[in-house]
Amino acid sequence: MPYAVTSDHVRLYFEEAGSGTPVIFLHEFAADYTNWEPQMRYFSRRHRCIVYSARGYTPSDVPPSAEVYTYKHFYTDALAVLDHLKIAKAHFVGLSMGSYSSLQIGLNAPERALSMTLAAVGAGSDLGNLDAFRKQCRENAEQFETIGSAEVAKVTREAPTRISFLLKDPRGHADFYAALARHDSRGSANTMRGFQGGRPSIYTLTDAVRKVPTPALILCGDEDDNCIGPSLFLKQYLPASGLAFFPKSGHVLNLEEPALFNEMVERFIALVEAGRWPVRDPRSMAAG
Repeated sequence: MPYAVTSDHVRLYFEEAGSGTPVIFLHEFAADYTNWEPQMRYFSRRHRCIVYSARGYTPSDVPPSAEVYTYKHFYTDALAVLDHLKIAKAHFVGLSMGSYSSLQIGLNAPERALSMTLAAVGAGSDLGNLDAFRKQCRENAEQFETIGSAEVAKVTREAPTRISFLLKDPRGHADFYAALARHDSRGSANTMRGFQGGRPSIYTLTDAVRKVPTPALILCGDEDDNCIGPSLFLKQYLPASGLAFFPKSGHVLNLEEPALFNEMVERFIALVEAGRWPVRDPRSMAAG
């Protein structure tokens, strides 16, 4: 099995397909590398595509301590995969947790990112609700430890932001949660505590976000209530960003609307590579 090794000696399982400009896909909390299969099959016709399972998600290693599951570990892990493959720059395509990591690369290592697609980004960022969100993350971590991933999957499969997926594609929804049920419970608990419950709110990053030169595409489902505000915030402050809402859609955009997702990301990457995705022209901004 192919593995990249991080600076703290965690092995990350990856797969790649195709050739051309590199595109790396970063998965969400409830997913793993397999959930990008519709994108791997589509984009590998024109690009070198890479997927990997984050630390805590088999067949990658599952470190025992939550202390090595911070957001810093997660975004540097993505860079470790690229380093292993000797790739200097890539297009980053993230969903939810993966979008947050992609944004952190834009903030901390912009020289590595040709572009960043930030889909379903920013849940848990509301400053007025931040303490409650972090408390919920700790409780969710305890759930994984006490009842296991299979039972957690049963509890969460009808979460509000997943209902539109269930209604549109019951078979795909069932497959998604069958995969979640197989996740390593300890890895999920550690990720919930360290990453989900410990990352800074996007709303605290205004000054840093203003300075990010990387072309960005922000994608959000219009029924993904917790991500609408952060998506609008990032559109306001990321200088070279565009924003699209998917109608009647929730959180799992790449699986819920794969054709639309692929079309939007393909167009974005093509415009970036043609030099046609610039920083916003000041003349287009409202006065005052």
